[in-house]
Amino acid sequence: MSTGETGSGGSPADHGDPTRPAMGDRRPAYVPSEEVRCQILEQLAVPVAYFGRDRMLAMANAAAAASVSRSEASMIGLLPGEIEPGLFLEGGEGLAEAIDRVLRTGKGEPYETHLMVEGSEHIWQAAMSPVLDAAGEVQGVSVVTLDTTAQFWARRRLAVLNKASMRIGSTLDVGRTAEELAELGIEDFADFVTVDLLAEVLAGDEARSVLHRDTISFHRVAQRSVLGGCPESVVPLGEIHEYDRDSVVGRALIAGEPSRHTVDEEALRRWMADEPARTRSMRLHKIHSVLVVPLRARGVTLGIVLFCRHRIPGGFGAADLQLAAELVSRAAVCVDNARRYTRERATALALQRSLLPRRAARQQAVEVTARYLPNTSGAGIGGDWFDVIPLSGARVALVVGDVVGHGLHASATMGRLRTAVRTLADVDLAPEELLTQLDDLVMTLDREEPADSADGATVAGATCLYAVYDPAAGCCTLARAGHPEPMLVRPDGTVEQLTLPSGPPLGVGGVAFEAADFDLPEGSRLALYTDGLIETAGGDIDAALAELRSLLGRPAHSLEGLCDTVMDALVPEQPDDDVALLLARTRRLDAGHYASWDLVADPAVVSNARKRASAQLRAWGLDDAVFTTELVVSELVTNAIRYGGDPIRLRLIRDTALICEVFDGSSTAPHLRRARIFDEGGRGLLLVASLTERWGTRYTSTGKTIWAEQPLPDAGDADLV
Repeated sequence: MSTGETGSGGSPADHGDPTRPAMGDRRPAYVPSEEVRCQILEQLAVPVAYFGRDRMLAMANAAAAASVSRSEASMIGLLPGEIEPGLFLEGGEGLAEAIDRVLRTGKGEPYETHLMVEGSEHIWQAAMSPVLDAAGEVQGVSVVTLDTTAQFWARRRLAVLNKASMRIGSTLDVGRTAEELAELGIEDFADFVTVDLLAEVLAGDEARSVLHRDTISFHRVAQRSVLGGCPESVVPLGEIHEYDRDSVVGRALIAGEPSRHTVDEEALRRWMADEPARTRSMRLHKIHSVLVVPLRARGVTLGIVLFCRHRIPGGFGAADLQLAAELVSRAAVCVDNARRYTRERATALALQRSLLPRRAARQQAVEVTARYLPNTSGAGIGGDWFDVIPLSGARVALVVGDVVGHGLHASATMGRLRTAVRTLADVDLAPEELLTQLDDLVMTLDREEPADSADGATVAGATCLYAVYDPAAGCCTLARAGHPEPMLVRPDGTVEQLTLPSGPPLGVGGVAFEAADFDLPEGSRLALYTDGLIETAGGDIDAALAELRSLLGRPAHSLEGLCDTVMDALVPEQPDDDVALLLARTRRLDAGHYASWDLVADPAVVSNARKRASAQLRAWGLDDAVFTTELVVSELVTNAIRYGGDPIRLRLIRDTALICEVFDGSSTAPHLRRARIFDEGGRGLLLVASLTERWGTRYTSTGKTIWAEQPLPDAGDADLV
């Protein structure tokens, strides 16, 4: 290479220092003697030991002796298991076997051992290497160890917390979440784990004032043990028990800080003495170490978790306490989520129950039973609904509806529609007129909904089926707004889906609703339902309707049993949509329970009408109602003659109430007005209103009926479902 050329090679001078020797020519200025080498080994901070071919310890430096709290001289000649009885948590056999393998194979291998040093568990990582003589024969094994306790616990902590994140909180059930915590706790960490929740937490509430009481009540929701059946437990699963606020449990709970204890501590002994059964159990199973960890999340105290050891020889250390605290902290968030869900679901279900009928006023027109099953989303609430509404004239209205969507908004909307239907039904509107009014209301409600509603919910699109059954005439009038048509089962078992005029869903507007009339023999069964009964994900609607017909056509001893049969057969265990089913068996009003008379528009017939009504009441054994009924008949008939028109008809009905009806051919609406002192009229309807329980007017295409009801002694409420 010429002057000025450079390259990757070159002499030491080429790299800037002409006096520096080449790497291959370097030699240290001082080479330690054999004695110094021995001193280096002896003073090395890392434990080093040497086992000969006879497996006995032949050499150990000071660090090795200090690690087991012995002198070097006292260790020479000992086998691995003899160095310190109880030192090796696995008994020392593992180390002896590892030394044998290295002696036999001549190959080094790593080894991890757990030692008890001054009452604490230490983890040592050892590098075991064969020591060869000049001929290459294995003469012994050198063991160089490092204390990796901190790294071990860090790895273990991450592994346990990783398990916790995957396994705890798989459901929104408080009890199951507690069980998952206990199950994880007995995996190489504790031998017995209990989870106690404050009694208020299970109901979804927050327990704040209980921490100021002398005794604190807990509910045992989970316990797990490495022994079958949890024999260590003195509190049966599911039972309520108490701890004193001054006990180790009470103090940890009030302070909100975890604590660790051993059986030789005075505080734990006092806690054991509070319950003799606890003392016997801890002694019998040799429980020697306990962790008490409060279950807290978002500043709310939920309960307490106890970790106990009796099979694992080492007591809980500071690292164990930290790990348990983190584990319980993660579980506490899951428990709190489940608690909040429980509370919100209970609130939602209470709302749902308040919006759905549980009891209906006693009526004789139909025998009814109903079922409601919410979808599995939306906290178990939805927008499907049903109702049974007694009407005037011993009639009854049957209603089934479906609101778009699920959850709280749908349930609230359902409540508004159900209330509206009840209000409109109370006005005695015909089915098609009622749906028209309801359609207008839905359009109004939909306009009031904010355009940026968070859940995108809408009132428009709701469906409804409204039916009115008259037991005196045996006639049922039905109208629908986008709702599935009902099924009719005649007394001979034949089943048909009633054909009703098609009506759009509520909120569309601009389309008139129409009704259809059907004569129903006594004992006919009507099935009103929502689309969730026949529409399932991926299902065939026609096949579902055919199966529904088949189920309804089977002989049924009771509507309750038939209702259960239909629901079990058609509704999956976890439905995607809400389901409502209303079954009604028709009754006819016995001819002896009503009487009617056609009257002419002549004031002279009023007296005759009173006499006929009085005679009929006495025939029914209702003598006490004669005087009041005569007054009501007199006022209503007089009103029809004076302000109405032909034809005029008087009818008395004895049902759950005594009903007096007067029909006339006029559509003029009656009005209550307060008569002045010298007025000759104007007091009739006021008198009727004061003498009867309720009164009203209903209209037909040919006129109107004014009716009034008086209670009977046996009138009351009956269960609907």
